[in-house]
Amino acid sequence: MIPARYEAQIYALMRIVFGLVFLMYGVQKYGMLGGIDGKGTAAPFLSFPYGIAGTLEIILGVLIIIGLFTKVAAFVASGEMAVAYFMAHFGAAAMLPVQNGGQAAVLFCFGFLYIATRGAGAMGLDKS
Repeated sequence: MIPARYEAQIYALMRIVFGLVFLMYGVQKYGMLGGIDGKGTAAPFLSFPYGIAGTLEIILGVLIIIGLFTKVAAFVASGEMAVAYFMAHFGAAAMLPVQNGGQAAVLFCFGFLYIATRGAGAMGLDKS
């Protein structure tokens, strides 16, 4: 068991990792890290939905990583993931995330919602 005295550092690590993975999803939409299809394909800048989502994921991911405007950035990211789940996954093949490929969207949605309630915490530029 991790001692309670490390709670602030563990939370900061969680926030940074969530932001970093979110950022990776964003740059992927612009052709990096394999692109949106695994072959390097990029979405046109600010196209709907991939370009807009990628831009949001890059900006919000960086803000969450550095802990700046964290509550707002995480709340917007949570909303983006809720929209992504219902637009791209819900009802597509099945209703459950494990059946329709929406696991990441659901986990990001609720992880960012939690971060939105806590703020940056330790190691963030917001002193919340």
